[in-house]
This record gives sequence, C-alpha cells and structure tokens, in this order.
Amino acid sequence: MSTPDSDQQPILIVKDEPKIARLVADYLQGSGFTSHHLAHGDSVLPWLQARSTRPELVLLDLMLPGTDGLTLCREIRQRWPSVAIIMLTARVEEVDRLLGLELGADDYICKPFSPREVVARIKAVLSRSRASASPAAVGSDLVLDEQGWRGLADGHDPGLTAVEFQLLKVMMHSPGRIFTREQLMDHMYRDHRIVSERTVDSHVKKLRRKIAETWPEREVIRSIYGVGYKYQPEE
Repeated sequence: MSTPDSDQQPILIVKDEPKIARLVADYLQGSGFTSHHLAHGDSVLPWLQARSTRPELVLLDLMLPGTDGLTLCREIRQRWPSVAIIMLTARVEEVDRLLGLELGADDYICKPFSPREVVARIKAVLSRSRASASPAAVGSDLVLDEQGWRGLADGHDPGLTAVEFQLLKVMMHSPGRIFTREQLMDHMYRDHRIVSERTVDSHVKKLRRKIAETWPEREVIRSIYGVGYKYQPEE
C-alpha cells in the first residue's frame, strides 16, 4: 500500500478491516496519493515515532483492537500537531463526534461511507492545510504563519489543528467583525456539509484554551451572545 521511496508522505490508514482499507488505498492511489495501512491500534504510535517525517494525514478508525481511536487521536495531536486527522466512526450520536473534535480531529466520517467520500474529505482537509502561502499576518501579539499553517502567540506555537487555524485566520483578517456560526462553518467546511452549531463552539472552545496557555489573562476571541464570535485584539 505504501511507496517508501516517494517524496510524498503516505496517508496512514488505521483500520482493522483489511478489505475496506485496501479499497480506500486503491481509491487514494487513483487520486495520486500513497498510503500505508495499520490494523492494530498498538502499532500506530511506534510506527509514527520511527519515521523521520510524519504522514500529512491519518485516517483513523474509532473502534480498533488494542489502543482505541480516541486515545490515538489525543496522543497524535499532542505529539505531532501538524498531522491532520480524520476519524471514521460508526457512532452517529453528536456527543461522540464532538468528543473526537475536542480531542483534535480535523474531520469525521460516519459509517457506512463510500471510498469516494473518504478521498474527497481527505483532499478537503489537506487543501486547507496547504492552501495559504502568503506572508505572515500580524494581529496584536498573535502571528499567523500561513505558510507553515500555524499560529504563534509570543513566539509559542500552540499546535493548532487545520480547522482551528482556519477559524483563527478568518477572524484575525477582519478584527472586530462579528461572524455568525454559519459564516464560520462556511469557512471551515468548503464542501458545505451539514454540521451543528455546537461543532463551531467546540472548535472555538479548544482554540481559546490553546491561546490561554500563553495568555491566560487575555481574551482575544470573544463571544457575542446569540450571534457568534469576533477577534478583538487589545488596544
């Protein structure tokens, strides 16, 4: 499934059903991607640790033998924040999806799914991660490194996910403007999927928490009751 000598880093597929993993890998190959498949949760972190460079994206099943997908999601996000994560889940309840997003997943796909949908979602997440190549934008003491797809607070990298970075970027480029949750969802998900407003709230909550690690006394992302959010740097 993988092409180790390729300059392109493979998409890591973590799925305990080999036939489905092979089908997804074939579709990825048809779209110009390479892939590597792991079937057991316990093998994921050692495989990532052993590589000199990480995959751009991990397609991660929630239910796995050994270490479960939620634990892996949390560990990958803490150790390698630049790696994108899409979760595969049979749990359609909103609370389970929100939990995955809280732990750092960039997207989720509910089963049953088609391989074409998986590839489309992977492209969408990676395009958000690669899209910007403009110079850094500055707002107060926050800096957006758009080429490196990261935010810097007083030089500290809080390890934003692609969705968190996109949220921060949208609001920082229009300081003081109030964005509704629907407007933010349009920027977060260009494929216009239907997601709940609580999904936006979940991402904003985590983004605020990461910024607070550097600035515990400041609130630059503000809630506007009944409307949405705005970025308001201190004067």
